[in-house]
Amino acid sequence: MKPFCLHSGSVWPFSGWRRLLAVIAGVAALFVSMAAAAHPAPFSYLDLRLQDRSIEGTLTVHAIDLAHELRIDQPTTLLDQGVLDGQYGNIQRILAGRLRIGGEGTPALQWQSITPVPQDQAVRLAFIVPAAPPPALALDARLFPYDPQHQTFVNVYEGGGLVQQWILSDRDTTRTHFAGTAAGAWEVLKTFVPSGIHHILIGPDHILFIIALILLGGTWRRLALIVTAFTLGHSVTLSLAALGLVMLPAAVIEPLIALSIVVVAVDNLLRGNGERPGRDLRAVMAFAFGLIHGFGFAYVLREFGLPQGQLALSLFGFNLGVEIGQVLIVLVVAALLDQARRRSPARARQIATIGSLAVAVAGAYWFVDRVILTGAG
Repeated sequence: MKPFCLHSGSVWPFSGWRRLLAVIAGVAALFVSMAAAAHPAPFSYLDLRLQDRSIEGTLTVHAIDLAHELRIDQPTTLLDQGVLDGQYGNIQRILAGRLRIGGEGTPALQWQSITPVPQDQAVRLAFIVPAAPPPALALDARLFPYDPQHQTFVNVYEGGGLVQQWILSDRDTTRTHFAGTAAGAWEVLKTFVPSGIHHILIGPDHILFIIALILLGGTWRRLALIVTAFTLGHSVTLSLAALGLVMLPAAVIEPLIALSIVVVAVDNLLRGNGERPGRDLRAVMAFAFGLIHGFGFAYVLREFGLPQGQLALSLFGFNLGVEIGQVLIVLVVAALLDQARRRSPARARQIATIGSLAVAVAGAYWFVDRVILTGAG
């Protein structure tokens, strides 16, 4: 199979530097706007504990989501207990019609407390449904309709153990739990594989990192090696972090993820411009930086919780979903690059140059934003 290498020769073929800079600025602005608009955590977490005479629950939501609904410009103000207390009534009214638990004849849930969770930039609410759980417990949750990417991760505990997990989305808002049942292997995979796919496809930083790795092209075998190296790297730290064995704070990991994007993009530019000829180290970088990205993936699973009886299966399912998402990205981008090379090798080199510069700018923006402006929140 023919390679579609984009890095042979100079990657600076433009005769009109003004046009080059204009194109780079436009693409970079697009990527930076993606970075600025990216929701840091489009998830909420709902825990339901089925007791003999009641249903106890906690709902953890991101401060950004609440701030949007409350029309508050600075979400971090909601991490102050006094501010939360003042907004408690408004928050209850917002959530009243968006979270329904129980069955026919079940009384409405009663909110009990609200507390900030500063380390997660989140707010946690406790509530109770003052009635015995019905044999068929119905749940309907559509918490933040303004964000079509928002998901609600649900854990159901019964008899002292985690028996059911669901992921609700804007298009899939209802579930029913039947008393005395627990999720089987197929149910676990149906939950965690789509979650892995969703997580990587809505993460512009992970997407740009993968794109940066393949912009210079190569044989399909080389690209498969790069993707596999990234998978191995993030699988190691994802598993360790999800199991609670190793975990680094988001304030460290999130800037490092942004920095990894810059490093790979700059390496593309130096190698493509002939300043760093020699061995292709993209697979090595994919594995090394994959270790960092794995911690980013793990934050979702850490909050969601893993079924203790099927830890290996749930981790496998999530990793499989991430891998499927990666392969989809690589196939689409690589096919487009291959077509560009076949039509015009010079234009393909232009794409590699512009793409790498734009990705580097976006990564640098993320790095500054996460370190200086918002403290990696």
